Amino acid sequence: MPPLDHDRCYSIVKNADRRFDGWFVTAVRTTGIYCRPSCPAITPKQTNVEFHHTAAAAQQRGFRACKRCRPDASPGSPEWNLRQDLIGRAMRLIADGAVERDGVPGLAKQLGYSERHLNRVMTNELGAGPLAIARAHRAHTARLLIETTTMNFTDIAFAAGFGSIRQFNDTVREVFASSPTELRAKRSTGSQALTAGEVTLRLPTRQPFAGDELLAFLGAHAVPGVESWDGSSFAQVLSLPQGSGVVSLRAGDDYVEARVRLTEWADLATAVQRIRRLLDLDADPQAVDAALASDPRLAPLVARVPGRRASGSADPVQTALRAVVGQQVSLTGARTVTGRLALALGDPLDPALAVGNGLSHAFPTVERLAEAPDELFAMPAARRDTVRRLAAAVAEGSVALDAGSDPHVARDQLLALKGIGPWTADYVMMRGLGHPDVFLGTDLVAVNALTALDLTVDDAAGWAPWRSYALHHLWASLGTLEAAAAAAARPRKDTA
Repeated sequence: MPPLDHDRCYSIVKNADRRFDGWFVTAVRTTGIYCRPSCPAITPKQTNVEFHHTAAAAQQRGFRACKRCRPDASPGSPEWNLRQDLIGRAMRLIADGAVERDGVPGLAKQLGYSERHLNRVMTNELGAGPLAIARAHRAHTARLLIETTTMNFTDIAFAAGFGSIRQFNDTVREVFASSPTELRAKRSTGSQALTAGEVTLRLPTRQPFAGDELLAFLGAHAVPGVESWDGSSFAQVLSLPQGSGVVSLRAGDDYVEARVRLTEWADLATAVQRIRRLLDLDADPQAVDAALASDPRLAPLVARVPGRRASGSADPVQTALRAVVGQQVSLTGARTVTGRLALALGDPLDPALAVGNGLSHAFPTVERLAEAPDELFAMPAARRDTVRRLAAAVAEGSVALDAGSDPHVARDQLLALKGIGPWTADYVMMRGLGHPDVFLGTDLVAVNALTALDLTVDDAAGWAPWRSYALHHLWASLGTLEAAAAAAARPRKDTA
C-alpha cells in the first residue's frame, strides 16, 4: 500500500469529506486525538497532523479516539474488500475474529506465512501489526456492548476478546479517554436493547446506499427456516464460531439497523463483520457508480439506482453449497430443496433466538451434508453427489472458503471438483468471497439483459474493476427487484 499523500489527505479533512471516512484517520499531535476525515471540529494546522491507514496505527503512537466524531464508528475501508493480497486477506480475517480464536500464530498459519513475516509486512504497510489491529477491533466491540446492552463489564471484557478485566479497562481508557463506567453513563436511552438477549446496532455505510433493493434481492433468495423476508426486514440464522445467532436487518439512508441475538456474546464482532460483508457495507459507491456510468449504455441503470451494492455472503461455504443445489432449477425449486435439507440436517434453533421471524434451523454443517442419506436429496443423483463432494472437500480442507481465502485459488479448487463448472465457481467467487470484479459471461439472464441494452459480453471488460456491480445492475434491469432476483437464479447449464 503506498504512503498516504499528506497534502491530499489534508485537503479532504479541510472539506470534511464524509466519503473518505474509514479510508484513513487524522491524528492531531497537539491534542493527542485521532479523528475521522469528516470530523466537525475546527480543522487543525497542517503541520500539527499526521495520517494513518488504520486506527490501530494511531493508537500505537499514543493517540486516543475523538469523542465528537467517533472514528471507531466509521464504515470500514473499501481497501480490504478490493485487495486480494496478504494484507487484504489478513485484514478480513482479523475483522472476522481470527486472532481472538487462534492467536497471531494461527492467523499466520491460515494465511500460509510465518508469524514474523506477517508482522513485518503489516507493520511496514499499515503502521501496526495484527495484534494491534485486533486490539482496536476489541475496543470497538467493547464500546458497542457497553453502550447498547446492560451486560456487566466482566462479561463484556471476555465477549470482546480481552484476556482479563484489567486489559479491558486499560484499553478502553487508553483508546477512548473514558472508563467503561463513564461510557455507559453517556449512552442514550435509544441505544438500549429492545429485548433481553438482543442488541440493536446501527451499521454505518457510505452514501448513496440502495439498501431496500439489496435486502429485497436477499429476500428473494431466502431459504425457508434459515432466512426470512417480510418486505422490509430480512432475517437470517448465522452459524458462528461459538454458537448460533439470528440477525434482523432494516435499511436506512446511510446505515443498516441490525437486531442481533447470539448464544454467545463472544461472537458479536464476528457476526457484525459477516453482516457487513453480506451487505457490502464497506464499498465505495461513488467510485463504483462513476466508473460504470462512464459507459453511456450502462449509465441509465446506475442513475436509476445509485449506490447499488453487490450482495455478498455471511458464510461462503453455505453460498457455495446453495449454488450447487440451485444448478439447473428455478429459484423457487432451489429454495424449497435447500429448506428441506436445512430442516432435516440443520440444528434446531434455540427458541430464545427465533422471536417472531419464522426461523427454525441453522444451515447444515458440511460433515452432515457429506454423510446424508440419498433420500434427503430431492435432486438428480449427479447434483446430489456434487453437493456431497463439495461438503467433503471443505470438511477435509482441500477447498478453503472463508474471509481470508484467495478468490482465485478458491476458484481453482472448486473447478477441480467434478460437477462444478465456471458459472458456479465464479458465482461463489463473486457472492461467497465478495470479489468486486466478476462477470458471469455465460449467465443467460445477464446475456439477455446485455442484448436488450445493445451490449455484448465483450463490453463487460470495460467495467473492470467493478464488473460484479455491473452484473447486479443488469439483473435488476429486467424488471422488479424480486423478478430480477428470481431471474438471476433461473436454470443454467454449468459444465464441469
